[in-house]
Amino acid sequence: MTGFATNEFATTGFSGNAQAMSLVGFTAVATVTLLLCVMTGPDRDDLDEFYTGYSSLSPMRNGLAIAGDYISAATVLGTCGVVALFGYDGIVLALSTALSLMLLMFLLAEPLRNAGRFTMGDALARRMPGRSVRIATCVVTIAALLPLMLVQLAGTGQLLAFVLGFSGESLETGCIIGLGVLMISYAAIGGMKGTALIQILKIVMLLGSGAVVAVLILNRFDWDPGALFDAAADRSGVGPAFLNSGLQFAGGPHPEADMITSQLTVVLGGACLPHVTMRMYTASSARQVRRSMSWAVSSVALFVLVITVVGFGATALVGRAVIAGIDPQGNTAFLVGSQAAFGAEVSTAETFLFTTVTTAVFLTLLASVGGMILACANSLAHDVFATRVQEMSPRREMTLARVCALAVGVPAILLATLVQHRSLQPLVTLSFCLGASAIAPALVYGLFWRRYTRAGLLSTLIGGSLAVLLLMPGTKLVSGSPVSAFPEADFNWFPFTTTGLVSIPLGFACGWLGTMLSGRHKAEEQRRQYEAVEGSILAGAVRRGG
Repeated sequence: MTGFATNEFATTGFSGNAQAMSLVGFTAVATVTLLLCVMTGPDRDDLDEFYTGYSSLSPMRNGLAIAGDYISAATVLGTCGVVALFGYDGIVLALSTALSLMLLMFLLAEPLRNAGRFTMGDALARRMPGRSVRIATCVVTIAALLPLMLVQLAGTGQLLAFVLGFSGESLETGCIIGLGVLMISYAAIGGMKGTALIQILKIVMLLGSGAVVAVLILNRFDWDPGALFDAAADRSGVGPAFLNSGLQFAGGPHPEADMITSQLTVVLGGACLPHVTMRMYTASSARQVRRSMSWAVSSVALFVLVITVVGFGATALVGRAVIAGIDPQGNTAFLVGSQAAFGAEVSTAETFLFTTVTTAVFLTLLASVGGMILACANSLAHDVFATRVQEMSPRREMTLARVCALAVGVPAILLATLVQHRSLQPLVTLSFCLGASAIAPALVYGLFWRRYTRAGLLSTLIGGSLAVLLLMPGTKLVSGSPVSAFPEADFNWFPFTTTGLVSIPLGFACGWLGTMLSGRHKAEEQRRQYEAVEGSILAGAVRRGG
């Protein structure tokens, strides 16, 4: 996102009544969600309740919580923006997000639930015990989620500025700090169950209000999707190219390869991010995981339909040039499209509905960061510190987890205030690339390859992460274009938008090479260790108790 000026705000035409109702809605949501966390928060000595909520959520509620964690504010605003600005390419991106969750559902969900207890470190250390595995997993967890946290936090201040009509860096910074403290409170007080309830509330509000807006947009075009698409193409400024693939990457040297690489990165990386996979451990059985994932996939599929209609509606009703003028990344398309669906004369009921939409997006920002902070804090407390002490009391570990939430959240708030007025797209891409290049290969190998060794796992996590971190500064998202993070500089040398074309194969190759270099003896020893737990990991024969 970029900063919004007052004249840009006036373009949207939000009324003072809508701004006042939105402010009331934001305040009410912040108050109610914090009370929910306090009321459902775990006891001070109950680790299972803090980390997993005692696996007490029904499949439907757990599935909605998974969908809530998966659909972050970056997904809502960013994907809808791509749909509004690039048409067909945006639909493909939206479908890739749904496909990613389906991949998690059919390939990784049950083995993850069977192998892990609280964190991803538990799942990988099940067959490879040792602090090195847990520490490496924790570092990659934080590295993958911190960029997404910055995007959500910086976006919160800009959302408030955009909807409420104020300008000024100090006000936006104050919003980031205040809401960051609120998000830390969600994770530290509510634990897994508290954040799950917030995610459920968020997904219900987001999908409900979004579906109503989509219906209103379709009604404006006499329920004819073809007429909607044609109108969007007419007002896109690029004609039929809006409905064909390649528009988003047309300026690059290898547009087709760039598009395929970007979609592959989303498919492999999206559902493997730790704040999503941690929800697998909250299911009480393999059957519960399957039913939860069915609800999650259904919710995400509905979300794809909603943002496709809203994104095309925003372009058809407002125009691509106006959307890009407000924000070159298109992150305001969801809100602009929602407001445009009501037409010139806005009734009180429609103002209330728009307030619901803005409040749902606001809650999405809050809930997303709360879940990410919880995932990082859990990994830091459980994988790094608790394993150093042979017999750490549950109360002490829970206190440690809450302190870790503070230790993760405070630097995230400070960094968000520094990057709030730059393009944040490189940070979103960085998280997905780390998920696809380091975490996905580690999970696939760790859960299914019998000969996979500790050296192979560490090579995967370290090699995949280093490849992403070395290549990302060379992409055009960071420099070399007017919408990059550093538009005044040009050190763009990598000819693709994402690093996936190189870093994903390299992550898998590092895991294979590290295992091969471990020697036949180590590989055979690891194969025997894996076979000892294979039944419980793949079939859920026995759930690990410690």
